[in-house]
Amino acid sequence: MRMLRLFLFLCILFSMSPLSVMCLNQEGLYLYQFKLTLDDPDSRLSSWNSRDTTPCNWFGVTCDPTNTSVTNLDLSETNIAGPFPPSILCRLPNLTSIILFNNSINQTLSDHITLCNNLVHLDLSQNLLTGPLPNTLPLLPNLKYLDLTGNNFSGPIPESFGTFKKLEVMSLVSNLLEGTVPAYLGNVTTLKMLNLSYNPFFPGRIPPELGNLTNLEVLWLTQCNLVGVIPDSLGNLKKLKDLDLALNDLYGSIPSSLTELTSLEQIELYNNSLSGELPRGMGNLTALRLLDASMNHLTGKIPEELCSLPLESLNLYENRFEGELPASIANSPNLYELRLFGNRLTGKLPANLGKHSPLRWLDVSSNQFWGRIPATLCDLGVMEEILMIYNLFDGDIPASLGTCQSLTRVRLGYNRLTGEVPAGIWGLPHVYLLELAENSFSGSIAKTIAGAGNLSLLILSKNNFTGTIPDEVGWLENLVEFSGSDNMFSGSLPDSIVNLGQLGILDFHNNRLSGELPKGIRSLKKLNDLNLANNEIGGKIPDEIGSLSVLNFLDLSRNQFTGKVPRGLQNLKLNQLNLSYNRLSGELPPLLAKDVYKSSFLGNPGLCGDLKGLCDGRGEEKSAGYVWLFRAIFIVATLVFLGGVVGFYFKYKNFKDAKRAIDKSKWTLMSFHKLGFGEDEILNCLDEDNVIGSGSSGKVYKVVLSSGEAVAVKKIWGGVRKEIESGDVEKGRVQDNAFDAEVGTLGKIRHKNIVKLWCCCTTRDCQLLVYEYMPNGSLGDLLHSSKGGLLDWPTRYKIAIDAAEGLSYLHHDCVPPIVHRDVKSNNILLDGDFGARVADFGVAKVVETTGKGTKSMSIIAGSCGYIAPEYAYTLRVNEKSDIYSFGVVILELVTGRRPVDPEFGEKDLVKWVCTTLDQKGVDHVLDSRLDSCFKEEICKVFNIGLLCTSPLPINRPSMRRVVKMLQEVGTEKNQTKPVKKDGKLSPYYYEDASDHGSVA
Repeated sequence: MRMLRLFLFLCILFSMSPLSVMCLNQEGLYLYQFKLTLDDPDSRLSSWNSRDTTPCNWFGVTCDPTNTSVTNLDLSETNIAGPFPPSILCRLPNLTSIILFNNSINQTLSDHITLCNNLVHLDLSQNLLTGPLPNTLPLLPNLKYLDLTGNNFSGPIPESFGTFKKLEVMSLVSNLLEGTVPAYLGNVTTLKMLNLSYNPFFPGRIPPELGNLTNLEVLWLTQCNLVGVIPDSLGNLKKLKDLDLALNDLYGSIPSSLTELTSLEQIELYNNSLSGELPRGMGNLTALRLLDASMNHLTGKIPEELCSLPLESLNLYENRFEGELPASIANSPNLYELRLFGNRLTGKLPANLGKHSPLRWLDVSSNQFWGRIPATLCDLGVMEEILMIYNLFDGDIPASLGTCQSLTRVRLGYNRLTGEVPAGIWGLPHVYLLELAENSFSGSIAKTIAGAGNLSLLILSKNNFTGTIPDEVGWLENLVEFSGSDNMFSGSLPDSIVNLGQLGILDFHNNRLSGELPKGIRSLKKLNDLNLANNEIGGKIPDEIGSLSVLNFLDLSRNQFTGKVPRGLQNLKLNQLNLSYNRLSGELPPLLAKDVYKSSFLGNPGLCGDLKGLCDGRGEEKSAGYVWLFRAIFIVATLVFLGGVVGFYFKYKNFKDAKRAIDKSKWTLMSFHKLGFGEDEILNCLDEDNVIGSGSSGKVYKVVLSSGEAVAVKKIWGGVRKEIESGDVEKGRVQDNAFDAEVGTLGKIRHKNIVKLWCCCTTRDCQLLVYEYMPNGSLGDLLHSSKGGLLDWPTRYKIAIDAAEGLSYLHHDCVPPIVHRDVKSNNILLDGDFGARVADFGVAKVVETTGKGTKSMSIIAGSCGYIAPEYAYTLRVNEKSDIYSFGVVILELVTGRRPVDPEFGEKDLVKWVCTTLDQKGVDHVLDSRLDSCFKEEICKVFNIGLLCTSPLPINRPSMRRVVKMLQEVGTEKNQTKPVKKDGKLSPYYYEDASDHGSVA
């Protein structure tokens, strides 16, 4: 302001001087004052020069035809930051349009906006505005367009919003609005577009009053926490073109009144709980081009009348439709997407499907379709994905598909297909997934596979393929999985296979392969699973296998391998090792000569080691046997003498340590991985000197094994029996359940970001859990101690991704999913390189679902500050509670603060962050120990944490999405922008969205 006054003073001074010059006019001065309030890092407003006489040539400024008065201001995507000052801009008397889309405009939207009397168009979307919506906005008499999408407005929609006089577009998408969708919006009869999607509204019904908006063309209420039925009154919206009610909890049938909306172009009802049949009269919707009613409980047959519509996309997957697919669907001239997977459909696919339609995506998986695959699917040459797994299709693959160069994904597994695969199929240049598993295909892999340069996954298991594996396979530099088990492949593995640097899985067990393993196998650096069991491969096992650092599964059993077991195998951390039933000989490597590996070497009569039974039948000389006999007698006599001397000592020691020394013969050991130690090594080290932690259920010890490796042992005292004796039955049951949950969960999990449970040992009164040892302890202890400054931002970022991937595995890759229920920084452990592992599954639960419901727990599990708000009063378990807790962990990483702190008063970390962010800004929230050069990346992760801790579970992203967002932070240069979804702008529908459904 002081600079502006100085500028005005100079203008007056110059105007009184003989050397007077023309100064910027009054409207230019207002705009220049606006510029001074902004941060313009990219100098996009450099043309706003005070030496000009008028602002009409400035960037983003439009004037009236006389070129004297400003009418429009458009500064979209200019990266400017700062407040929005209507008290300045509204002084422009003829200003009708303000567009500041996708910037960093912050603070609140002032009531002074009502000074813009002539404003027709206001677009402040994709900014950082906070606070409540101004209830004075409807006082703008000429406002027709209002877009406040993608900000942080909170509170309910003001009641005054039902009094707009001329408003045609109201878009409040993706804010933090509460309350319910208000009925009084039905009074704004001038509305053509109402878009309230992606807000954490309280559960509420669709107001029937919205049926009064007879001029409405777009109604978008996606993910608004809507419940109840779709009101019949929506049938009054005769001009409606786009109806989107997806991602809610609507139930009941689709009202027949919707079939009277003849202007409808798209209907999106996916992911609700709708039931019944599609209403009769769908044929009336003569303009309909998209129908998505997937992920509901719809039943009945797909109506024939749908096929008469100009449909471009039909998504009815994951419902309960039955019967045959109408044959006339093949005549739809615009159909490019047809997804019907996960229903109960039968019959044949129309023989001419794709002949008249520009089909790109076809997914009919998990139905009961039979007959042949239509040869016309790619007649128009645009087909990209064919997904037909889990059906009853028979016959051969049409040769025409071998010429479909546009294909990227082909899944035909789990059918009854026969014959040879057309040569063209093997060499499709853009296909990255080719799955033909569990059919009856014959013939061999064609040499044309050399042309499949994009192929990543080639799955051929359980067929009747024969012949050799061609050398051309070695040209597929992107191949990650090559599975051909349970076939009749013969010959040796091609030498070129060692060129597959990305290969992670090579599985050809149960074939007729022969020859020797190719040389240079050490170059398969990413190989994780090598299974060549039950073939006729011979020669020596190359020692270089021991250099494959990520190899986890190795099965070469039932072949004809000879020579010694390579010593290099000792270097591997294998979950599975099987070299049994070969012709191996010689001494076992020392670290493999243990009882836990005995079954790995059975059926190799030439092998010898310290394993009982391995040397049976060896023709050792009798004289050597006698020598060993005399030595044994001497040793036994010596031991008897020494035993008498030290016997008293051991009796005394056993008496002194009675509480610790438990009869080892009564211990039961259950292992979950190949062990290099026995229970004796563990039990002998459970001294107080080795305690590294303690809790309500017991103590944790660090045990250094004879091999030099360390493990962590959790000792849980007081099972159910002991607690019954003391009268505390419930406590004993909880502890016993915790042990069972830990063993039942970790015993079957294999993931790099889940702590490894080696084994468990149990007796009547004590239970031991043996884990891999994490030298850097827990994230919570390290972050909130004096050493917290050692965790720089790259390390914290890596920890966040590691932990997210572990939780994502539990939620999405375990069947059924597992909910941890106690995600917190103290349950995230750090290895020597600060790699993170999710630990402590004592209260974990398998998600049991019935429909869309989830099972309630009898007690609250979790830790103070991490418990999701809905969990405290519903006791309902699902993955969203874990996501909230993980969001708290992210906030800990970003702020460096504990989840609860006396400084917060009655608030927890989440509430403190939101309050401080609102009142003081982000700089008062971030950990001051973090280098400011990472601020942009930190803020992006911080936003993910806020999203995860959204009060409403429906607004929290899935863990799979969280992982993806975190991974994108490191490489993302520009703010993520919404994209068009079938003609609509959606901030939550991204072009890289993953597939719907697990079978697709």
